[in-house]
Amino acid sequence: MKRRTFIVISAALVMGAAYIAITGEEGNSTVKKGEKVPAATVGERIDYFASHGWEVEEIAGKQITIPENFSHAYEEYAQLQDKQGLPLREYAGKNGHLYVYEVKNYSPESRKMLAELLVCGDTAVASMIYSEDGGSLRLSVS
Repeated sequence: MKRRTFIVISAALVMGAAYIAITGEEGNSTVKKGEKVPAATVGERIDYFASHGWEVEEIAGKQITIPENFSHAYEEYAQLQDKQGLPLREYAGKNGHLYVYEVKNYSPESRKMLAELLVCGDTAVASMIYSEDGGSLRLSVS
């Protein structure tokens, strides 16, 4: 019975932390409005995550086009970026590069966590931390 209680409490704590990280307070962004996050080099991209306490290692990257019209899921993603102060909406319809990283210093319930950074030109426009199982756990980078 004690193990079951521990698992339930642990799951509740993880979900609570995820809720706080995702919802945050209105206006609580890591980037000031109009401020650009440099992401032209590997070092700048790694430093972005490190500045928020994440240790990451790049595992993949691909070219993408940000949709001009956001689906419901993409709108939720855009809202997360708004809270972080990242300018995803300004880049609708533009091409970018999506970098995917393995998170080395966080694995709740032994889940592999991934980080992504969407870069247009030399600027980070979106980022997120999520579980490899399809994103059942999603967190903001900040």
